[in-house]
Amino acid sequence: MAHGSASIEVNQPPEVVFAAIADVTRIGEWSPECIAARWVDGATGPAVGAKFEGDNQLAIAGITLKKWTTTSEVTEYVPNEVFEFKAEGYTTWRYQLEPSGAGTTVTESFDYTAMSGGQQFMYETVLRRPSSMVKGIQRTLDQIKHTIEST
Repeated sequence: MAHGSASIEVNQPPEVVFAAIADVTRIGEWSPECIAARWVDGATGPAVGAKFEGDNQLAIAGITLKKWTTTSEVTEYVPNEVFEFKAEGYTTWRYQLEPSGAGTTVTESFDYTAMSGGQQFMYETVLRRPSSMVKGIQRTLDQIKHTIEST
């Protein structure tokens, strides 16, 4: 199992932070990889079983190397505490929120079943994907903090 996570303190109460995070249509404001998202299959907001599509791009030094769209399903939804979804039935993304003083500690994490053989070597050694995913999480959390604290 591959896993990665990062945390940040946001100087806003959990309900404010959670409302922003659980609104997947805002992910493009924060993520360095998922540049847009929209609810699909009749979903209009977060709930267990709700689905959304995310438009992604991999760019290095401002050059887009790959673009793709994923379908995700919300797998856990506890208002003001947990927003979790599984992308393409493969990678689980989770936001865990905890009150901390006047603000909120937000932890974003991912888990996926590690690959094997040549695919694992390419994905984890050559592309260093798990490491880049953790860096992306930190950038996302930094942007969430900046956006939410600025409003």
